[in-house]
Amino acid sequence: MKIYADPITVNCRKVLAGLDLIGASYELVHVDYFKGEQKLPPYLSINPNASIPAMADGDYVLWESNAILQYASDKAGNDAAYPHDLKTRCDINRWLQWEGSHWFPSCYVYLVENCVKPLLGGAPDPAVLDAQAAQFHKLAGILDQRLSDRRWVAGGDSPTIADIALASAMHLHGWQQLPLDPHPNLKRWMMKDVEQLPCWKKTWVGEGFKLAQAA
Repeated sequence: MKIYADPITVNCRKVLAGLDLIGASYELVHVDYFKGEQKLPPYLSINPNASIPAMADGDYVLWESNAILQYASDKAGNDAAYPHDLKTRCDINRWLQWEGSHWFPSCYVYLVENCVKPLLGGAPDPAVLDAQAAQFHKLAGILDQRLSDRRWVAGGDSPTIADIALASAMHLHGWQQLPLDPHPNLKRWMMKDVEQLPCWKKTWVGEGFKLAQAA
């Protein structure tokens, strides 16, 4: 598989960490997000949405990060990362859809205001952050409750692609300045569980936006 991605972005980090969790081999084709390479014709022929990541497995092309993780899990036959048990799989699918529809958009506001704007020489807009606060705490509360009686989102003894997908939206939570203190189960899961996973450590993008495994 070829993965067209820039590890600094939320959904690219998701796919790279997820593929490592799954144990799927891939070739990384770097698409520079800040240079806008995802908007240029060579990449648009792969993903007309002008967004990253995308995957090419031979002649088969797939975009949408969660779909890539679902495909890779089944191709690799990793039943722990994406179990075939009907109810467990539907539960994971539910969280993947929730992440894309609700959790990512809310966390992304904090990413843009507290990370992207300062990086580009601007400043956060307090009014934008204030307007998002209630929605963030509502969603964080849902996830916090889910994690109140379990280590991993889908239960069980090991993480699934649902954990990777949900964590990716908050993968720069320190720089994002996400207000996590009111949500202790969520904070524990992220800092003591997800961030200790080898796949997460290997795909950490730190100072200078350099990928840990390339350092």
